[in-house]
Amino acid sequence: MIDGGEDKTRGGGSPTPVRPERLRGPVEFVGRTAELAQLRRLVATPPCLILLEGEPGIGKSRLVAELLAELPGRHLVGECDDVPEPFPLGVLLDAIRGCTERPGPLSPVAGALAPLLPELADVLPDAPPPLTDPAAERHRLFRAVAAVLAALSPATLLLEDLHWADPATCELLAYLSTHPVDGLAVLLTARTATPGSSTPIHDALARTPPWSVTRVALSPLDADDVRRLAARTLRLDDPPQQLTAALLDRTAGIPFVVEEVLRTLAERGGDPLADDSVPFVLRDVLLWRLRPLDEATREVLGAAAVLGMTPDQRILAAVLSLDRVAIGAALTAAHRAGLLHDAGDGLRFRHDLARQVVYDLVPRESREWLHLRVARVLEQELPRPVAQLAHHYRRAGSGADFVRNAEAAADLATERGDDATAASFLLQTMDIAELPRPVRVRLAAKLGRSAIDGLSQAEAIPVLERLLADRRLPPGARGELGLVLGRMLRQQGEALRGYTEIERAVPYLRAPRRKAPALAVLAAPDTVVGRHVDDHLARCTEAETAAAASGDPGSHLAVRIARASLLLELGDPAAWAIITELRASAELADRPREHARACLNWAQGALHAGHPEQAEALLAVGRALVDETGYERLTSLVEATQLSLDRATGRLDGLVERLRRLVASAERMPVTLLDARAELATVLALTATANAGSAAGLGDRTGGLDEVEVAERALREVVVDARRVGAIWPLVQTLSALARLTVTRQPDEAVRHATEALSVVRGKGILAWAADAVLVLAEAAAAQGEPARAAAAVAELEAGIAGRDTPLARAALHRCRELVPA
Repeated sequence: MIDGGEDKTRGGGSPTPVRPERLRGPVEFVGRTAELAQLRRLVATPPCLILLEGEPGIGKSRLVAELLAELPGRHLVGECDDVPEPFPLGVLLDAIRGCTERPGPLSPVAGALAPLLPELADVLPDAPPPLTDPAAERHRLFRAVAAVLAALSPATLLLEDLHWADPATCELLAYLSTHPVDGLAVLLTARTATPGSSTPIHDALARTPPWSVTRVALSPLDADDVRRLAARTLRLDDPPQQLTAALLDRTAGIPFVVEEVLRTLAERGGDPLADDSVPFVLRDVLLWRLRPLDEATREVLGAAAVLGMTPDQRILAAVLSLDRVAIGAALTAAHRAGLLHDAGDGLRFRHDLARQVVYDLVPRESREWLHLRVARVLEQELPRPVAQLAHHYRRAGSGADFVRNAEAAADLATERGDDATAASFLLQTMDIAELPRPVRVRLAAKLGRSAIDGLSQAEAIPVLERLLADRRLPPGARGELGLVLGRMLRQQGEALRGYTEIERAVPYLRAPRRKAPALAVLAAPDTVVGRHVDDHLARCTEAETAAAASGDPGSHLAVRIARASLLLELGDPAAWAIITELRASAELADRPREHARACLNWAQGALHAGHPEQAEALLAVGRALVDETGYERLTSLVEATQLSLDRATGRLDGLVERLRRLVASAERMPVTLLDARAELATVLALTATANAGSAAGLGDRTGGLDEVEVAERALREVVVDARRVGAIWPLVQTLSALARLTVTRQPDEAVRHATEALSVVRGKGILAWAADAVLVLAEAAAAQGEPARAAAAVAELEAGIAGRDTPLARAALHRCRELVPA
């Protein structure tokens, strides 16, 4: 079953006999002194969350084993598998379940874990009644896990191989990073994300503040460490330099590969330099270990590699039609050969690299047959392990069976509120070429709905674009897929493309309850260039008609929120009456996420108009709701709004650094990234202008000019990106700031930027947004002794804000009239 590969013994001689008496047991721990000391310091002062990263075989597990061996107190340990079931928090529940000590007194919220941890039924409170909102249910589950962990603390929670973790576990760990449990040190291991790809754990932690996670990266062993390993394993006082160089060259310093090669050298004996048949790569090491095994044992080992890291003897017996005694004997022989090791709860591969090598040695046709046999055996399990079935059918090349089980796994994940896992399964189905169009459309619609709040938007967008390019797509599907695509593009920062896709989708949306929220999105004026406020008002009226026809309270609420936001940007005092009414309504109170999102949108609108007090009050409510619901997607929006408020109210101390941290943490949340960059560039410009002015007064402009250049570069970069994506608010903001920054040094350049900002705002029809740009035009004209040149722009601003509740624009107009009298 396993291909023996090429015989590396030169000269046609027999393989060197195994000499187990020379093997010294586990290779000794060397190196990692600095990393071990750092981990000791961190876990000694909980709460903390540590991510230990490195490539496969780099020694993450060995390092944490060394740490735990000397670490007193309670240890909770869980390990992820490479074929996870779509079951949220599985590895965390395993860690809690495996703790031999019972938690102390628990808060009532811990009862949410009662259905998932029957082993703790005697200590857990009664389960609370279910919630109708899956997101709220998941957040309560997070709080329940945190409560149990708090009751078990002080403790160290070790979770290994988080690159295989389910998205719900990753979301909880992100929650724990910003809501730490007193006395709990959380230590995670994961493979380093490769360029161009990521994993749920990296995505989740990337959205957390930089201070909340300590990352420790492991690099390959250096020459001294490899030399010490060789000396201890081969019992050489002074290993030859050529041996160290060869080991380092052939193994790249990856500890697991170095250890396997050294084990083989120790077993073979002889002079390792004289024996030119000694293999120096892992595949050859394992081939050498396979040589003494008979064909039947190799067949069992190959099937075990197909199953996963821990072979299940019962399943292996059914797959290979052998009895359990024969399977046990084969696994024992593989253990004696050094291919498996005893993990305490059974035999398993010592490392996934070893399992992968054995797996690759199985011929492709045999691998496909084994995957199919495993799937047929697993089909008899109850409940059906649909995620594992999808994995094995995919590897077996059985497309229809794979799609059937992947969809079932996605549906199960969706029922449990785990949209990210659902999206990952559905994305895989899109690769099946023979998928019938109706099935592809159905799965794509599910994919779109899952990816909206999941982690797979970037991968889902091209799939939806390809489907929408098909002219034979049914109208209903075109509307649904177009709406989802538009929402995802907007969340990815593609403002105009997203808006346009939703515009295209609306005529195909048949159900009023689907059409009303889509039209409500199109009513938002502060998102895109090229759409006049009259268009937004018309869309809002259409949305109200659709909401009334739908009879759906959720649609009606979405439209009312949109109407208030639109009126707020217009400076219509009626906006505040709607906001007050909505905030007192049960409809909004029963939807805390929508309530949070609405308050944050209204806070931004209040800032645009010049109402910082109202903005601060709305932001406080929005922040509290985000904390209460655990809606991590809005965390960066909360922080961005807070920083905008601080800038508007003159609280500039430390603002630049806070904005830089936000930009760094928002890179995986593109919907807030451009606004954050625009805010940062604007603050840099404000600071540079003030400092340059002070320096000029002292007759020394050197320091000021350096800051001005940095600010100008940042503003120009945002302008380019805002133009590209068609995002109007950051474009107007940065053009106006660029005009302000250059007005004293390059007045003609400043006039050009201010004129462009005014032109963009004219296209929108909300003249209050251009107040700062018009003020720059007035200042430039007055400085050149020709105030009349700005008269038309000032008059346009005055007419545009007449009767409007826009204090910020009115203050700018007052200054304009001092410079350019009517």
